[in-house]
Amino acid sequence: MSMDFNIDSLGSLALALGLGLLIGVDRERHKGRGPTRHFAGIRTFSLVALVGAGAQLLDQPWLTVVAAGLVASLAVVSHLKDRSKDPGVTTEMALFITFLLGVLTVEHQAEAAAGGVVVAGLLAAREPLQRFSTRTLSEQELRDALVLAGSALIILPLTPDQPLTWLAGVNPRTVWLLVVLIMAVQAVGHVALRLFGARLGMPLSGLVAGFVSSTATIAAMGARASKHPELRSACVAGAWFSTVSTALQVMLMALVLNPSSLRVLAPAMGSALVMALALGLVAFRRIGAPVLDSDVKGRAFHLGQSIGLALLLSGVTALVTWVQAAFGTLATLAATALAGFADMHSVSAAAITLAAHGGTDVATMLTAVLLAFSTNSVSKIVAAYAAGGARFGSIVSVGLLLVALAAWLPWSWTRWLG
Repeated sequence: MSMDFNIDSLGSLALALGLGLLIGVDRERHKGRGPTRHFAGIRTFSLVALVGAGAQLLDQPWLTVVAAGLVASLAVVSHLKDRSKDPGVTTEMALFITFLLGVLTVEHQAEAAAGGVVVAGLLAAREPLQRFSTRTLSEQELRDALVLAGSALIILPLTPDQPLTWLAGVNPRTVWLLVVLIMAVQAVGHVALRLFGARLGMPLSGLVAGFVSSTATIAAMGARASKHPELRSACVAGAWFSTVSTALQVMLMALVLNPSSLRVLAPAMGSALVMALALGLVAFRRIGAPVLDSDVKGRAFHLGQSIGLALLLSGVTALVTWVQAAFGTLATLAATALAGFADMHSVSAAAITLAAHGGTDVATMLTAVLLAFSTNSVSKIVAAYAAGGARFGSIVSVGLLLVALAAWLPWSWTRWLG
């Protein structure tokens, strides 16, 4: 049994010592004093990390196993003898992980260094993490986080990854990926709402809710503006920001469903997005001092709405595909324009999917998306007037018309040059 003290070996020992010191500093600060103090501090952690690296350097697997068993036994005995009121197992687990990091420094120094920083960071963030878990995070938000994690990490991998003929070639995994995408974007918006407060509530909620239904969002903003006239500017900003989400989601769906179509859609949807964003920012700047300090805790997203959107997407995709096969391109454009009155997202997904499968050309796809975007803008205008009255409706309608014109501008420019 011998150890070759070359540069790499010395580097591993130095890294192990550094990680032991880094993690041990935090444990030393929380060790306490007197008979209730914890057993391990900066020296113990440093020695355990060195033991792990040294045992691995000797290239004797049995020695590494024995050393690991001794460290684990030491942690167990110490926990059983702990006399503090709240013993916990954090220090014991951190000690054993430090040993494993010491072992890891021999052959995987970068991974060991990253792991040591993460462990030290988690230990140092004890109070903020406890405060977040027990005070900041609500029960509903925790359940939503679990639903999102389960949807992305359990259901998505198990979803069949092949087109189904009875769904006009729709891939179930792609559909569920869109559901997860919608939920994730809504959750991010909810977190931003919690972080930035009620003054940003209307614009942020408009931006987030627009990924589900911009028309419904504008109706909700109009109803609030009608009930609280002092919030009209904030509600107008939320209405226009919801249109930002519409254009952005079309591009995200293109990226997921048919990446090559993004080059065709990006000029039109990008132009609409920039116009809607500019209008939303102008309205946001007109918002006065906060007048509504509502509690923004609640649901981060609505699973039912997301699933409903996916089901609608599948149904509209099948319908448009059937119309294309039965009546040709002109009928397809008419169908997508009519369907756009009800929903923009599913119609766009249907047109993009159709182009991906060779059912239509990209020029027809672009025209179909633009027609759906335009007819959906008409639905938004009706919702704005119906829910918010003439003043809210007229302001929002001007912006929606400008956004629709901005979407058609690249298409018109290409036709004029052509």
